[in-house]
Amino acid sequence: MSLLKRYIEGASVSNATKDLQELPVLKRTDEFWQIEAALHDYLLDELKKSPGQNKEEEKQKIDIWSQTFFDQQVSRLTFEEKLDILNYVKDELLAYGPITPLLENPVITEVMVNSYDEVYYEKNGKIYRSNVNFTDNQHVLRVIERIVSPIGRRIDESSPMVDARLPDGSRVNAIIPPLALKGPSVTIRKFSDTPFTINDLVHFGTLTKDMAEFLDICVKSSLNIFISGGTGSGKTSTLNVLSSFIPNEERIVTIEDAAELMLHQEHIVSLESRPPNIEGKGQITIRDLVRNSLRMRPDRIVVGEVRGAEALDMLQAMNTGHDGSLSTGHANSPRDILSRLETMVLMAGFDLPVRAIREQIASAIDLIVHQARMKDGTRKITHITEVLGMEGDTIVLQDIYLFKETGYVKGGRIEGRFISTGIRPKFAEKLEVNGYSLPASWFVGEW
Repeated sequence: MSLLKRYIEGASVSNATKDLQELPVLKRTDEFWQIEAALHDYLLDELKKSPGQNKEEEKQKIDIWSQTFFDQQVSRLTFEEKLDILNYVKDELLAYGPITPLLENPVITEVMVNSYDEVYYEKNGKIYRSNVNFTDNQHVLRVIERIVSPIGRRIDESSPMVDARLPDGSRVNAIIPPLALKGPSVTIRKFSDTPFTINDLVHFGTLTKDMAEFLDICVKSSLNIFISGGTGSGKTSTLNVLSSFIPNEERIVTIEDAAELMLHQEHIVSLESRPPNIEGKGQITIRDLVRNSLRMRPDRIVVGEVRGAEALDMLQAMNTGHDGSLSTGHANSPRDILSRLETMVLMAGFDLPVRAIREQIASAIDLIVHQARMKDGTRKITHITEVLGMEGDTIVLQDIYLFKETGYVKGGRIEGRFISTGIRPKFAEKLEVNGYSLPASWFVGEW
């Protein structure tokens, strides 16, 4: 094994868990870019001579070919300079360019490219400016194309916005000029290679063990649950965790804009919406998929996010025997998600009375789980709220668990505790009929 190869492998291991701000930033001169371009062209030619290889084989070949290139062309370079050039070229050929180290760093949860020379990332709920950048706008566009092409999506002037996903399930949104004035912009929300479990959420302080066991029983008893929260509050992760409670023998149909849910049950059908083609035809919306799913004999329907007219079809499904359905939506509180659902139902184009819509919502949804990203970057389930029904023209809600902030500790971290309101849920009888007992200790409120 060559000394350079050993150095590369050692560096990749040692840097895998290092914070990016601790990594050295090598100054890239004109000579760097000249050698990088030459190596890029050289490796591209070699790869074209050996088509049909998988990524691992290509990586091994690239290491061998690059060693030959450096020995013949630029042997005077230091190990650090060779490593920097090689890693840059490998990221260009096999990954996502300059942002690849950010995507591979396990402590980073989101990468945001505002423009070619302005890249940010999120770590532990806080946003930082990165020291990496692209060479120009075309460079960003090439990376976007590399992301969207394998999954059949497109982005151009006629369709300048796209939602996509990476092979590991990470969510990608890209928008380009003329809509993005500073140049192509990309936002990538990363997901863990191994999905979070309920024990992980308890460990992170997102909820307590009692709350976790309560939600487990609610899912297994086929309650209709809606998860609400703001952007980046962890709704999808919580939906993934709650979906994992669904018994293995039940048939699950998942419906998403870009497939992100990672369920491990055996009987799953995953559906994904489709944007219109270049002629503006062929679009399949979430609403189309929800309607179609009703003819697929589902035991559970899991909709990644309700954001439009599909809310009407989702409520109809919940009200017509498809108990145990799960979904998420953007809102600031449990009460707000009900108002948003009313608005989204009206987007379906039917002139329905508001009271009729509220009756549909009240009879369809049993439980609202509201999640928030706190000021210190942590995620908390701040409300577990029961939907009791209608009283006059108002939907009556009842909080079962709450997160109560008590102040700040040194370092800006929020201090608080989860509390029970002391109210036993109205649907407790349904849970007990299904064979689950609810300990009185779960519902001991504060005096």
